[in-house]
Amino acid sequence: MSETVRRYFEAFNAGDVPAMLGCLDPDVEHHVNEGRVRVGKTAFAEFCAHMSHCYAERLTEMVIFEAEDGTRAAAEYVVEGRYLATDEGLPEAHGQTYRLPAGSFFSLRDGRITRVVTYYNLADWIRQVA
Repeated sequence: MSETVRRYFEAFNAGDVPAMLGCLDPDVEHHVNEGRVRVGKTAFAEFCAHMSHCYAERLTEMVIFEAEDGTRAAAEYVVEGRYLATDEGLPEAHGQTYRLPAGSFFSLRDGRITRVVTYYNLADWIRQVA
């Protein structure tokens, strides 16, 4: 199953949202660091469109971990990004760059991701772009 997670992150770094969606269960639960849980591929795609508008990001230093039974995985990485457009409730964007440690947790079933949880230090990000 970690191959599914690997493909998901490769698609992220390529900016290939359709390939990311291909890794997801139709009823995927997407838990973001700050905000509500989104359910389903449509909500996930809308989130990705918003993120692509506001941020240009690449994930580096990726380490993927997998539970022995293949039903869960986790990843630790560094987000290297540029803040492109002001996101609601956050500092004004003017092309600031940032480098932020982050992690994701996954639930998997039948070769698909059923849950994505992402964590990062929002205060650190704000400090870097303010």
